[in-house]
Amino acid sequence: MPDDLPAVEADESGSGGPGRGESEEDECRQVLRILGVIGNKWSVLVVGQLRDRALRFGELHRAVTGISQRMLTLTLRQLERDGLLTRTVHADVPPRVEYTLTGLGSTLLDAVTALGDWAAAHREEIGDNRRRYDEAHPPRPRS
Repeated sequence: MPDDLPAVEADESGSGGPGRGESEEDECRQVLRILGVIGNKWSVLVVGQLRDRALRFGELHRAVTGISQRMLTLTLRQLERDGLLTRTVHADVPPRVEYTLTGLGSTLLDAVTALGDWAAAHREEIGDNRRRYDEAHPPRPRS
């Protein structure tokens, strides 16, 4: 995929596809937009938290360290829009809202888990590499 594609304001519906009049460039743009959402650190953390059960907003907010309420809301909306989770409103008083991974979201969980396992397995080696690099390339003093 070319990495120098310009930003696209076109329809993000995902309609069309290879073999349906879609160019390779259009397909590439769609994939890049999807990766932009699912590769976001907040999306990865939210999907990971939903791996075992449905969670309410407050539970997610407490579980995803460092995320603001606004960013969690935006992340949940995008994941729902992409069909990776469902938002269920229960008619309790006060209303109770739960978020659950869909089947599609569960397939993403497999990929996210594999990536997390890789990072855990290589964290020391990467830490050592970063230290060596930083020692060989000290920050320049600001003038």
